[in-house]
Amino acid sequence: MEALIYSSFTHLPPWSINFSSSSIRIHVKKKITANINSLPKHTTPLTRQKQSLLAIIFNAFDRFISTFLDPSPLRPSLDPEHVLSGHYAPVEELPPTACEVVGGGSPLPRCLDGAYIRNGPNPRLIPNGPYHLYDGDGMLHVLRISHGKPTTFCSRHVYTHKHAVEGEAGYPFVPSPFASCNGGVAASMARLMLILARIVAGKFDPLNQGFGTANTSVALFRGIGIFALCESDLPYKVKITEEGDIATVGRHYFHESNKPFLNMTAHPKIDEETGEAFAYRYNVSPPYLSFFRIDSDGRKQKDVPIYSIKKCTMIHDFGVTKNYAIFPDSQIVVNPLWILGGRSPVGIDSSKIQRIGFIPRYAMDDGDMWWIDSPGLNVLHCVNAWEEDGGATIVVVATNASKVEKIFESFHSSELRMEKITINVKAKTVERNLLSTTFLELGAVNPAYAAKKNRYVYAAIIGSKALIGMVKIDLSLANEDGRDCIVASHLYGPGCCGSEPSFVPREPNNPTAEEDDGYLITYLHDENSGESKFLVMDAKSDALDVIVAVKLPCRIPFGFHGLFVSETDLEKL
Repeated sequence: MEALIYSSFTHLPPWSINFSSSSIRIHVKKKITANINSLPKHTTPLTRQKQSLLAIIFNAFDRFISTFLDPSPLRPSLDPEHVLSGHYAPVEELPPTACEVVGGGSPLPRCLDGAYIRNGPNPRLIPNGPYHLYDGDGMLHVLRISHGKPTTFCSRHVYTHKHAVEGEAGYPFVPSPFASCNGGVAASMARLMLILARIVAGKFDPLNQGFGTANTSVALFRGIGIFALCESDLPYKVKITEEGDIATVGRHYFHESNKPFLNMTAHPKIDEETGEAFAYRYNVSPPYLSFFRIDSDGRKQKDVPIYSIKKCTMIHDFGVTKNYAIFPDSQIVVNPLWILGGRSPVGIDSSKIQRIGFIPRYAMDDGDMWWIDSPGLNVLHCVNAWEEDGGATIVVVATNASKVEKIFESFHSSELRMEKITINVKAKTVERNLLSTTFLELGAVNPAYAAKKNRYVYAAIIGSKALIGMVKIDLSLANEDGRDCIVASHLYGPGCCGSEPSFVPREPNNPTAEEDDGYLITYLHDENSGESKFLVMDAKSDALDVIVAVKLPCRIPFGFHGLFVSETDLEKL
């Protein structure tokens, strides 16, 4: 039941009968379909399967709620006609398809032999009622590179429990914490009852099978597998086939079969030296936060409940250093009781004082955890964290939402900026340095410097409607004077939408290589030409020059986090 309370409900296609008093909502599907059909090929959602009688009855009730109980018009951030347009419109699956280099030198750098995988929300079925950008089914876009040449590209959904039950129903009904309870008390309660009815009828099993979308990130546990993740569910293991396809293996429990846990963070931290992964999950009942470790054999270890968290905080990311795990306790909270008031269970507690918590990463309990108040710090992503001065100083590089109350409306309006946060361990003090006034997100570093002191950070520039470019930040320039630390930047141009950067070292096995000696890779879509590309950029150049571009056989919609997996690591899976 905990998973149900945490979530809410969502996505409701329209009734086929024309009710003139509710024409806006009833025709949302028609409008979205028209918008999607006007885009380049590879943009039409999957067709529905034949429905059972029970599914038809449940779906009719869903449509009734959407038509008569949801507000009209919907807010732009919850209106599928608005959300699923332009760069955000969904695409179909695409089997492995050949692609070619269209710009720059050829072949591609040999260090890029392997696979680049990017995850993101891509609804399988067109929604009608309240829909949020974070709600879409996870879709992985995979480019395979071999011997310096791009070979195939494919796009595949992650086949979650949500994907399966909605496919069987021919209808998007699985709960969403961001959208489903924003329609008022009547709509929220009606959806709650309908979800319970589906569970009783055996059409939905969130407690045993999960209800997440697996749409947020991708992680490699070396020698164990590649995983698609979101924080409301367990990871889903996926594999890349010899043909360049990507297939879902299934929901993964990390060998905890007796008492399987329900969810974990979408941002586990992997220690490249030990092979361990550090992770956590937050809950709507005590303990509100649990920290744990997954060993190098892929086995989950004992939970460490953190009882000093007194309410459920939506902790999206955290940091890990040589000796500590670092948890930001922000104003983004989860309160299931808000559903009774007809609002989302995820929201902002403006009265809460933000703080940062530190716990030894091999702690057996939370007895040695300590906290520092840090007003105004609402961390979304931790780019990197490390220790200095023999452990006397901890440094965290993170993005902070200056206007956190806008975080669920758009990235741009929440004014995300990157900061260097320095903690004096003995004095328990925090010093914050703004790295740039530019709105930045989705930061990356050379993976060899994870949990170690690094100099350079690469991040996406946030525009009003898309990620419009990329920057290189020199952390050594950070000081109290607030100097802008951007030392290189690249703008994509009007109508273009980029993705998160990933850094790939030019010589990954050379310990003496310079930190920025490598390449930045990302996906880009150009609305003007209708083309999507895979870009390879020189990380050392002053303008982050594009040295090679690969034309992709389909449109790449906006997404979240990506991962490069080398050929060597692929061979070990």
